[in-house]
Amino acid sequence: LARIEAQYGVPRELLVAIWGLESDYGAGDIGKLPVVRVLATMAHDCRRTERFQGELIAALKILQRGDLTLNTMVGAYAGELGQTQFLPSNYLKYGVDYDGDGRIDLRRSVPDVLASTANLLKSNGWQRGQPFDEGTPNFQAMREWNNSELYRRVMHYFAERLESGR
Repeated sequence: LARIEAQYGVPRELLVAIWGLESDYGAGDIGKLPVVRVLATMAHDCRRTERFQGELIAALKILQRGDLTLNTMVGAYAGELGQTQFLPSNYLKYGVDYDGDGRIDLRRSVPDVLASTANLLKSNGWQRGQPFDEGTPNFQAMREWNNSELYRRVMHYFAERLESGR
């Protein structure tokens, strides 16, 4: 966590808060649905066809790259993958092979999970050393993680509790 925080500038408490909220630190349910099938279905749903067609293509690129296999590419109801729930397009854009094994694995590699989460925030405007409560630029950068203002407030609250040891 210290190395990731030093490299990306995202506080370790926030990374742990996101990880805890999304998957109970990898121990919780990170999804069991076949992502390609889920995304293919959603790509033909008239409400958000274009978005999920792009996510389906991204999922196929992850398979082609060899980061996951069809059998290990399982996730949540909207095709989210891994311990911090990345959409396939974000997996491709922000995923980091932080454990150095030659592939990005956001399902089983904690270093990859946490570094990729920090990379997503940094790449979307995270400002090192700045506060991240409501109304700050970092609170807005967290929007790229989750658009819900309430969820971002919970992330901030959880991170504050971790930092204070409460």
